[in-house]
Amino acid sequence: MRGLRQGKLPATPFREEQPRLDIDNFYYAQEDELFASATHHQFSWTIHRPHTIIGYALGNAMNMGVTLAVYATICRETGRPFVFPGSPTQWNSLTDMTDARLLARHLEWASTTPAARHHAFNVVNGDVFRWSWMWSRLAAWFHIEPAPFPGQITPLEQQLAGAEEIWHSIAKSHNLIEPDLNNLISAWHTDADLGRPIEVVTDMSKSRKFGFLDYQSTDESFFDLFTRLRKDRIIP
Repeated sequence: MRGLRQGKLPATPFREEQPRLDIDNFYYAQEDELFASATHHQFSWTIHRPHTIIGYALGNAMNMGVTLAVYATICRETGRPFVFPGSPTQWNSLTDMTDARLLARHLEWASTTPAARHHAFNVVNGDVFRWSWMWSRLAAWFHIEPAPFPGQITPLEQQLAGAEEIWHSIAKSHNLIEPDLNNLISAWHTDADLGRPIEVVTDMSKSRKFGFLDYQSTDESFFDLFTRLRKDRIIP
């Protein structure tokens, strides 16, 4: 799903057999190295293509879940509006995500399933949603009201610019373990994910055909993460 802001937009739902996008992509380079090494050393391979991953990954540069949790906390503690930062397309269109726990199970399944060898797989939770629905679900977990969608991109990088002292104060008053905002959030990457100009619906027919039937509700992925962040005193 990387590179959707460049070149021609692909057809959705995304399927494993679709050709590569006509752009430079680091993931393609990794695949080519894998194929060459597998041919040379005679080992089997699988490729796993998640969408936006949600999971417990403090300090990770691609971390929407923790970023949105911190953003919602700042909005609750300061009275700021909880504004969806992304594009009208993401707000209104269908999308999906990948729970890190489901991705781990998919990796294990593929490594122990002979039929999966030498195949590329999409990996998503199995549900679809619109951010116009999910945003209110996230707001309710934090006991705040979602702001009306402004109809345009309102980047988190702008909304959270200069919020370091605010977070430091919140962390101090609630005895949180990480007072440095920049060690927690990746606003730029969350903006990229939520700013896509295309719906993101990912087909997993190949995995289903080969026997992987796991499912994960995406709103519960967020709630499970938020609960753990609170338990570990990352958010109040």
